[in-house]
Amino acid sequence: MKPLARSLALSFAVSPLGIARPTLSARMARWGLVIVGIYITVALLTPVLISAGFLPDPNAGLENAIYAPPSPQHWCGTDRLGRDVCVRTLQGSGVALQVVLLAVVLALVVGVPVGMISGYLGGGVDRVLVLLMDTLYTLPVLLLSVVLAFLLGRGIPNAAAALCVVYIPQYFRVVRNQTAQVKSELFVEAAQTLGAGPIWILRRYLFRNVITSVPVLLTLNAADAVLVLGGLGFLGLGLPETVPEWGSDLNLALAAVPTGIWWTALYPGLAMFVLVLGLSFLGEGLESWVSSTGRDAAN
Repeated sequence: MKPLARSLALSFAVSPLGIARPTLSARMARWGLVIVGIYITVALLTPVLISAGFLPDPNAGLENAIYAPPSPQHWCGTDRLGRDVCVRTLQGSGVALQVVLLAVVLALVVGVPVGMISGYLGGGVDRVLVLLMDTLYTLPVLLLSVVLAFLLGRGIPNAAAALCVVYIPQYFRVVRNQTAQVKSELFVEAAQTLGAGPIWILRRYLFRNVITSVPVLLTLNAADAVLVLGGLGFLGLGLPETVPEWGSDLNLALAAVPTGIWWTALYPGLAMFVLVLGLSFLGEGLESWVSSTGRDAAN
C-alpha cells in the first residue's frame, strides 16, 4: 500500500457501495473537536457579553425571584439566591476550562521532563522517582485532590495545583517507560559514542520519540479533571463562592431537587456531562489514530 493511500485508510473506511466514509475513531474525534470548540467559544464570549450588558451578572440575584422556573427572562430559571442559572452555567464553562487547562499543562511540564530523566539515567535516581510516583498513583484521585485542596485552600490556582499533582504520575509513568525503551536504540548509542551529552540526547533524540502518546493522555486527563473539579466544588473545596462553578451549583441544587425544582441541577450537570463526553471522544479518537499510525510505521 502506498503511503498516501495508507494514511487515508487510517481515517476512512469503504462502505459496501464503495463510498469512503469516516471510521468510528475519526467521527469521535470530529465530534469531540466540535464540542470542545463550542465550549471554548462560550468561554470566550460569555465574559464579553456580561461586561457589555447583554447578559446579567452571574452573582446578582437580589432583584429576581428565587427558584423561578425557566422563562423568556431567565431561560434556565433562577437558583435559591435568585441568580440566573443559564448565565452561571455559561460562565462555569470558562472557569472549568481555565482550571483544567492550567492543571494538565502543569502536570505535563513537570511529569514529562522528570519521566525522561528517570528513564534515561536509571539506577538509584530512577528507583527513588518510581517509588514516589507509584505511591502517588496508588492513591484515589478524588481523595488526593480533596486533601490537597483542603491544604492549599480555595481558588483557581490552588484547585489547578491540587489537580496537577494527581496527574503528574501518569505522565511520568508513560514517558519514563518509553524513554527506557528508546534509549537502547542504535541512534542513541551512536550519539553517545560521538560525545553527545545527556541534555542534548534528551532534547534532540528522545523527546520527539516519547511525546507521541502525551496528547491522548492530555485529553483523557482533562475529561477526568472536569469531574474531579466538579467533585471538589460539590464538597465546597474547589473555588470561592463568588466564582460560578458547576460542582458548587449542584451542591446548592441538591436540597431543591426533591421539591420538584429540577432546573437548578439539570443545566450545570448537563454542561459538565457534555464537556466530559467531548473530551473523551477527542481522546479516544486520538488514541485510535496514534495506535493506527504506530502499526502503520511498524509495517
